[in-house]
Amino acid sequence: MNWILENLDLIGTLALEHLRQSLWAIAAGFLVSLPLGWAAWRYKALRGLVVTGTGLLYTIPSLALLMILPVVTGMSAISEANLIVALTIYALAIMVRCVVDGLDSVDPQTRSAATAMGYGPGRRFAAVELPLAGPVILAGLRVTSVSTISLATVGILVGVTNLGYLFTNGLQRRIIPEVLAGVLAVALIALIIDLLLVLAGRWLMPWTAAQPRRARRARRARNRAPQAVGTR
Repeated sequence: MNWILENLDLIGTLALEHLRQSLWAIAAGFLVSLPLGWAAWRYKALRGLVVTGTGLLYTIPSLALLMILPVVTGMSAISEANLIVALTIYALAIMVRCVVDGLDSVDPQTRSAATAMGYGPGRRFAAVELPLAGPVILAGLRVTSVSTISLATVGILVGVTNLGYLFTNGLQRRIIPEVLAGVLAVALIALIIDLLLVLAGRWLMPWTAAQPRRARRARRARNRAPQAVGTR
């Protein structure tokens, strides 16, 4: 505990670097997954190829991917950009399937009604399909954020500084509080980002918060119904 209190500045600096790297990858993965997921959903011939192909990306060991990317892209293996691209690839592996599943969850009658009102494919996607698919996509984004924040620590193995430094340095010097500080900091960042995503989802999709309330009212009504019948 003394080590943590004496090194709060170091932990805070590394946490901000870690957060920035993770947010870039999460945002990039989300933005790229939307058109990819839509194309996989819209064109059935592409679905298996895109969904399976992006899903297989998650099976690549992180350290191997960090070594392969510089060969393909020409970036330095020890650059921050290399880590962000690798994290974005892992984010795509999760998000593309979630976008497809979210679009599949949209009621076909709602989609037909939008088309009958004159909505083209692009406008219908932005104004109707994407909002209705939002809860499923948000669930995938929450998983992606936690996964990305935890995976970012591997960057220290190729020289990218973030909270992973506390793991490697603590293990090498046998300072257990330093390792514990890294674990707690990563977990705290993941919890904060997850909470912010939940709050953003409630703000952007207020109808999802109303659904549980309606369900609870319906259950209470069903529970009261036998009592009301018995009193007649």
